[in-house]
Amino acid sequence: MAVPKKRTSKSRKRKRRTHWKLKAPNLVECPECDELILSHRACPSCGYYKGEKVINT
Repeated sequence: MAVPKKRTSKSRKRKRRTHWKLKAPNLVECPECDELILSHRACPSCGYYKGEKVINT
């Protein structure tokens, strides 16, 4: 089994972990009801997607 020869320093370990962050969800405004929704999803409040009613609300 492979064992590290030298100890990993704090800065090296932290540089590797800089990309472990949360991203904010990509919210866009619904063109029908002007509510914030996730992009490429049907609006949960009005049921429209790309100008068509797809969900009965």
